[in-house]
Amino acid sequence: MMPNMSERVIAACDGASKGNPGPAGWAWVIADETGAPVRWEAGPLGTATNNVAELTALERLLAAVPADVPMEIRMDSQYAMKAVTTWLPGWKRKGWKTSAGKPVANQELVVRIDALLTGRAVEFRYVPAHQVNGDPLNDFADRAASAAAVAQQVAGSEHGSPQPPRASGTGSSGGTARRAAGGSSKREPSVRTLSAKFPGRCRCGRAYAAGEKIAKNADGWGHPACRAADAATG
Repeated sequence: MMPNMSERVIAACDGASKGNPGPAGWAWVIADETGAPVRWEAGPLGTATNNVAELTALERLLAAVPADVPMEIRMDSQYAMKAVTTWLPGWKRKGWKTSAGKPVANQELVVRIDALLTGRAVEFRYVPAHQVNGDPLNDFADRAASAAAVAQQVAGSEHGSPQPPRASGTGSSGGTARRAAGGSSKREPSVRTLSAKFPGRCRCGRAYAAGEKIAKNADGWGHPACRAADAATG
C-alpha cells in the first residue's frame, strides 16, 4: 500500500557494487506515516560501478513516484546527490564537461534524472552509511541493494519479497549474506573481526568508519558480511 500521495513522501535509495566495478544492484524504499518501510523495490545491474548503481537507484525512485508528489529523499552517496544538485548546472553550462574539460561520467543517467527532477519538489537529505542507530530507511535500501547485487534478481514489496535480511554481526548491509541471495537460511560462516583504526572502503564500494568491525578479505579489509558472503558462496 502506498502512503497518502497528497502528502510529502519520505523515501531512501541506494546502490551497491561488489568489486566496483562488479555485480551491482539498486534499491529504493518509501515509508509510511510512522516512518516504517511500506513499499520498496530492488533490481540487478549486472556488472557496474557503485556510482552507476547509486544513480540508477535515484532514477528508479523518481520514476516510481508521481511527479506532483513532494519528496524527501535520503541518500548516503554524496557523489549521486552532488551530481544532481550541485554539479549538474555547471556541467550543462559547459556542454557536459567537467571543470577539467573531461566528459561527465554517467552522463546519460544524470540527464534522465535531471528530466525526472524538472518541476518537482524534492528535498535531498544526506545520511551517513553504516552507522549504529543510523537512518533506518537508508539501512533498508542499503541492504536491499546489496542483496540485489549478490542475487542479481528483482525483489520488492510488489513481488511479494521478504524484507532484506540484516547481515550477521552488523547493523548495516555490509550486506552480502547468503540469505540475501535467496540461498540457505543457515548461519553465515563465522568471520574473525577487529575494530578499524582508521576509516576505509570495503571491496563492495562502501565506506567503513574508524572503530567499526572489519574483516580481512581477498582484496584487503572490509565489512564482515562481505567476507562471510565470500566464504558462503565459495
